This record gives sequence, C-alpha cells and structure tokens, in this order.
Amino acid sequence: MLIIPAEKSVNWKHPPWVTLGLMLACMLVFTFYQGGDSRLTEQAIEEYLDSDLQSLEAPVYEDYLQRRIRFQGDEERVYELQNFRQLRQQGGDLWVAYSLLSDREFYQYMLENRDMLLAPAERRRWMQQRGDIQTRLMDRLSASQLGLVPAEFSLYTLITYQFLHGGWAHLIGNLVFLFLLGFTVEKALGPGRFLLAYLICGALSGVVFTVFSMGSHVPLVGASGSISGLMGMYVAIYGLQKIRFFYFVGVYFNYFRAPALAILPVWLGKEIYDYWFAGATGVAYMAHAGGLVAGAGMVWLLGKSWLQVKEEFFEPEEREQDERFTTGYSQAMASLGRMEFDLARRQFEALREHYPDRTVLLEHLYQLAKLRPDLPQYRQRARELMNESLSRRPDQMIEIWQEYLGKGERHQPLSAQDHNRVLFTSLKQHDLKAAEKAFERLQSTGDELLTVEACRLLADEFEKHQMTPKARHYRQLLQQG
Repeated sequence: MLIIPAEKSVNWKHPPWVTLGLMLACMLVFTFYQGGDSRLTEQAIEEYLDSDLQSLEAPVYEDYLQRRIRFQGDEERVYELQNFRQLRQQGGDLWVAYSLLSDREFYQYMLENRDMLLAPAERRRWMQQRGDIQTRLMDRLSASQLGLVPAEFSLYTLITYQFLHGGWAHLIGNLVFLFLLGFTVEKALGPGRFLLAYLICGALSGVVFTVFSMGSHVPLVGASGSISGLMGMYVAIYGLQKIRFFYFVGVYFNYFRAPALAILPVWLGKEIYDYWFAGATGVAYMAHAGGLVAGAGMVWLLGKSWLQVKEEFFEPEEREQDERFTTGYSQAMASLGRMEFDLARRQFEALREHYPDRTVLLEHLYQLAKLRPDLPQYRQRARELMNESLSRRPDQMIEIWQEYLGKGERHQPLSAQDHNRVLFTSLKQHDLKAAEKAFERLQSTGDELLTVEACRLLADEFEKHQMTPKARHYRQLLQQG
C-alpha cells in the first residue's frame, strides 16, 4: 500500500528551484561520479576469476551463510544460500564472483578469521590477490567512498550518502517522491530553510540507521531518508488540518481526505513492521523511520521559530482563488442588480481585501461611491482609482479626474498633489487642454512651489509645439510669481 500527500499543486510561476536543484544534483552524481562503478566492478570480477579466488572463497561463503542462519537466526540469508548454491551448480561464475565480491560483511569475516579458514599457503595467496582487488577496485566504488558505512562511521558521509543511488530504478523512484513532496515543503519553508532541513533530516536518518546497524560494513546510499524527512515535515506543517492523500493498493488507486498527522503513525508503523518482518529486501526501513520522526520533530520543536511556515503558504491555490472570486463577484453583482447598494459595497470591499490586485473591484466601488458625491468616500475612491490607472491607463486617470471636478470637487476638493499628477500625465499624453485645466486647479490651491514648477513645464511644452502666445503667457506668469 502506498499513501502520498497531494494537497498542493505546482505553481510554475514560482518554481521550486531548490527541489529541482537537488534532483539535478542526484542525477549528475549518479551519471558522472557513479558512472565509473560498473567499470571498476567488471575489472574486479575479471581479475577475481583470473586469480581463481572463488575456489577458495565459495566453500567458505556457503559455510558463512549457514552459520548466520543457524547461530544468528538470520533467516534473510536462507534465500541467498539457496540462490548461491544454484549459481555454483549451473556454472554461473560471473554471478558467483559478483556475489562474493559485493558482500562486504563476508570479506570482513574472512579477514578476521583467515587464520582458521585458510591454510598458510592459501592464506598468503588470498591476502595478496584478494587484498589487491579490494584496495584498487572495490574500495574505490562510490558506495565505499561516500556511502554511510556504520562500521566506518564518518560525519561527512551523513551528507554525501544522500546523493548516491544503487541503480536507475532507485534513483528515479527517489526523484519522483522528492519532487512530489519537495515543492510543497519548499513553498512552506522557503528555499534556504528547506535545503538545510532536508540535509539535516537525511543526516539524522543516517544516524538512526547507524544505531540499528552497528558494526555493519554494508553502506547506506540514497535520498530516501531525507525524503522521509520531507514526509514528516509535510504532515507536521498541516497538523490536524484535513488534506488530500493519494493511495495505491494493488491495481486500485483513489484519493481520500484525512487529518495530516493521522497518517504519520501509519507510515511509521509500516516502516517498523517491514524492518522486523519484510525479510531481505535491501531497503533501509529504520532510516526511513528515522527520517519521518526527524522531519516531524523539527517542525514541532522549531515551527514557531526557525522553521516557521510562511503565511502565504496556507492561502488557497490560484484555481481555488478564481472559483471563490467568481462566486463572490457574482453575489455582489446580483446585489447591484437588485439595487441593494450598501450590501453590494460591503461585498465588493470584502472581495477587495482578499483580491487587492483585481482593479475591477475598485472600479465598482468608485461607481457606488459616486452615488453620494458629497461624502468623503467618493474622494477616497476617486484618488485610489486615479493612482491605480496612472501606470496602466493614463487616459482613464484623466477621465476620472475630470468627472470628479464636475461632481465632487465642490464638496471634497482634491489636493495640489492630485492636480499636479494629472498635469504631468496630461503632458505625457500630449493632452495640453487637460494640462492647462489641471494647472488652473493647481494654482487655485495656493501651493506656490508646485505652481511655479508646473508653469515652467507648460511654457517649455508650448515652446516645443511652437505655440508662442501660450508659451509667452506662462513665461509672464513665471515673472509675475
């Protein structure tokens, strides 16, 4: 059974750059850095077979597996022993050599017990030939170099192992989940904090794996611990809010809604159950469990400080916003149709609080305020719409100003700055008649500084248009001032 949160959709206007960057980093590391692993492995197998080391190791390996099964209760090795015996009987030398070379636990077993397992002559040959292959080739594999090996624990590998993968299927599977979870968590936390939280979750996941695999020489590779951390952060961010989940069982799939945190124990329980009962799958279940706890714990402990979720994260998606706007707008327009102007005004004002960029709302509020030109609200809405139109539709700004002069100026006069802005806009639009009218209004306000500057601009503009009498008139006004 697979359960994935699917509450948010990707906003490609604001791409999740860090998530995409992490995906690219994993792909580049796998393609270029880990690309040399196959060559090293092939060379190691070739030298191993040429040295006939399998004649020494194969019988010891069968005994080693039997001891693990009998004395340590390692039932996972039963299938491995059966498969190895079958390979030997069928003459599968390449796969036998690969099995012996890739089992790092067996190599350590032989190193520690070589005096009891091999005769002196065999021991010298094994140490020389096998040790050379191990040092020159097997120890240079990416998993040996930068993977997290519990028996050889190094702090830097808590980070490096997160970018290594065991194959294309492992890589692609992790990248899919990284994208599905990463873009939402990145949107919630912001790029910088998301990246740091992702790496910390991976590191803590590695620590948990090391604790439960103490002394193991099998390296841990992959981003699944970090991704489990994202899953923990995802549900902790939403808390008890009901969100949408996608689930897949066999061939059946669908969506359901549930409190986000309710899924955390389900995920955690599955990983712990699989750790004890799933058998030899090669999956680091406790690393996943550690990542889940680390991600959720970080949000709970630091959610009101360093890992505080951005406020805009919980705003509705753009599609939902459009649907809500359409519904609210229709209701307000219906109120207008019934001539319930006070109700319509309140509805448009409520919409504008949530959608301040929708100019059409301000236009409706202006038209409603115009019904009572004697009230201050008409002046307020006229000035707001003039400012809104300044960069978008300068001609509309002039029209609103002219309309206000006829209806509201005698009740609530505009300021000198308002008339000055209209004058500048009129000059840019080459509407000299409106500019002169704005100058007259500006002059009547008594603001000498703005009046002098406006007078100079008009004189220069009329001279450019070779309208000498007009230019002379404004030059004379400047001298009088």
